[in-house]
Amino acid sequence: MAKTTIWIGIILILIGVIGWIVTGFASWTALIPAILGIVLVICGWIGIKRPKIGVHIALVVALLGVIGTFSRVLQLGDLFAGTAEVPLAVVSSTLTFILLIAYIVAGVRSFIAARRTPKDAEAA
Repeated sequence: MAKTTIWIGIILILIGVIGWIVTGFASWTALIPAILGIVLVICGWIGIKRPKIGVHIALVVALLGVIGTFSRVLQLGDLFAGTAEVPLAVVSSTLTFILLIAYIVAGVRSFIAARRTPKDAEAA
């Protein structure tokens, strides 16, 4: 999961930087996905040495990111209707939301699989 965390973080950094560039460097809030991505990359690095700590912290950060982007995702209907106030923010937030939800699901599945693995199999 640590490597997955790093890759999700890198993708979020790209989403944030591309969004910031596309907006003409107008608003630092376009970098919010990149900030989340940087934190996830750091957690991934920690997770390489100490998987439980790094990945648990990353999942909490991902959950906070999902909560933070949810209000923009609700504006997706406005985007398709052409009435969204900040269309790029809606797209960026939706991509971030989907990516983080997928990461949380993968993390929870990983934890469940780790719990089901017998201790004897881990020692082998």
